[in-house]
Amino acid sequence: MGLDYLAKRIVKTPGICGGKARIEGHRIRVKDIVKWFEVLNKKADEIADEYDLSLSDIYLALAYYHTNQAELQKEWAKEDAFVKEQRDKFPSKLSKFRNHGQT
Repeated sequence: MGLDYLAKRIVKTPGICGGKARIEGHRIRVKDIVKWFEVLNKKADEIADEYDLSLSDIYLALAYYHTNQAELQKEWAKEDAFVKEQRDKFPSKLSKFRNHGQT
């Protein structure tokens, strides 16, 4: 596996995953791998096995994140704010059933 191949594994493609950084050939975003690794404390080999990725894919995604951390954190904060805004604006019609029968 050469460096040229590795350099092409993290891609951004308009129309796929919202144009966000992802693993080539997959709809798995760098954000997903970072979340599984850092928030859910999954090991790299667990992620690779579960999602049929190579260990190099996992470590490339983490390296991409750490290289672009400030930019990605801003991007993800905007996404989170948008989702919160939409949830506040359009509350789930199912929420009234969530507490049904509970006191």
